[in-house]
Amino acid sequence: MENLAGNFDLIFFLVLLAVGYGCGSLAERRHYASITRREAEQLDFQSMTIEPRLNKEEVRESFLVQGSAVISIDYFKRLLAVLRNIFGGRVKAYESLVDRARREAILRLKEQAMVRGADMVINLRLETSTIGNSANRKKQVGSVEAIAYGTAVTLHK
Repeated sequence: MENLAGNFDLIFFLVLLAVGYGCGSLAERRHYASITRREAEQLDFQSMTIEPRLNKEEVRESFLVQGSAVISIDYFKRLLAVLRNIFGGRVKAYESLVDRARREAILRLKEQAMVRGADMVINLRLETSTIGNSANRKKQVGSVEAIAYGTAVTLHK
């Protein structure tokens, strides 16, 4: 019993780490499920990175659309990423973070275009940046922002 009381700080830290891992994994799984469901719903909506050859007579309206998403990483994954930086190799925690941010930004762009009645998005572009570099120096959790933008086109039918 005395030994347990002496290691209370370590046990408390491990419990917090386990709770953080569980909550972070649950949040990520829910977000991926939401992304997968919404991508399936938007499967018929075209978005492309090129400018197709459209005649002026075909295009009724065009306008700029954009979607952005800021996704944060949990402490457990940040700890794993720090350990990975020591030994080198792929940092899967950051890969899923960037993947979720990019897919969410594209989904929001498409949702905005569909609400305004567009038939497709052309010249789709993606930008990714980190937020909170100065916050990271204070040992706070960093975030990734992804911005998707493009030209929504409505065609004459």
